[in-house]
Amino acid sequence: MGAVIRTRRHSAVALLFALAVALPGTAPASAAPAPPAEPLVPGIGRGPDPYPMDTPDQVLPPRTAAGAADRRPVPVPEGQVEELVEYLPRSAAAAACTAKAGPHQRRVERLLKLKVDGKQSRADCKAIRAFQVGQGIKPANGFAGPVTWSRAELLAARPNPDAARRCPVRSYAVACVDLDRELMWVQKGTRVTYGVVNIRSGRPGYRTRTGWHSVHWRNKDHWSSIYDTPMPFAQFFDGGQAFHGVYGQIATPVGSRGCVNLSYPNAKKLWDVLRKGDRVYIWGKRPES
Repeated sequence: MGAVIRTRRHSAVALLFALAVALPGTAPASAAPAPPAEPLVPGIGRGPDPYPMDTPDQVLPPRTAAGAADRRPVPVPEGQVEELVEYLPRSAAAAACTAKAGPHQRRVERLLKLKVDGKQSRADCKAIRAFQVGQGIKPANGFAGPVTWSRAELLAARPNPDAARRCPVRSYAVACVDLDRELMWVQKGTRVTYGVVNIRSGRPGYRTRTGWHSVHWRNKDHWSSIYDTPMPFAQFFDGGQAFHGVYGQIATPVGSRGCVNLSYPNAKKLWDVLRKGDRVYIWGKRPES
């Protein structure tokens, strides 16, 4: 009987210990959550953009009457060549070759044919910095941020943007939008009629809707009916989601509010390629920075 009592006591003690470990707030201090990551900022000083970097997903089509144009034209940027300014932690902006792994480290390693481990080695930093110098990305310090990744993804896709056969081949024009790589192009059959370009799609909570769509309304001089900001060369394909140009960099840490953003020059070229009724096919998911 004494042995049975001792066994029951030991079992009870073991159960109490297990419950204590499982209860919230009993974890050791070493298990405290890590501090939030340092936010990414442009690596070199830039003046304020005259307009917001994106416009909201309006869900419903714009309130402008169908077929009507806005009374005022959207502004034309003075310089239409996109400056490639990388986004990185402010503490790493002055580094000659940063030891910090960027948010797109693995993707850049894969595209530059480096060892894909997500860790920033000296060899990685040297190779990424050389790529940045060659592409005019500033600052060129080896940090694998959104600008470096988007540029590497674009160059890799140019020979054959649909090598993975993700966009349906049709006898009519299809605007192909790959959110996994943040790229788009237009193809008719297997012929590319609008070369692949970088885009910016919707952030969490404002995802760009995937699947088949159609261009249902176009307005070259559209202004957002919510925030009164210009959306040059807007081509709406799903409610308030549209292709349109922006007055700044496409590759940023944060996505749009649902629209597919293009640089102003690329949006202008796309305007001459698509027509009302053209089909749009969207797949994938914007990578988190």
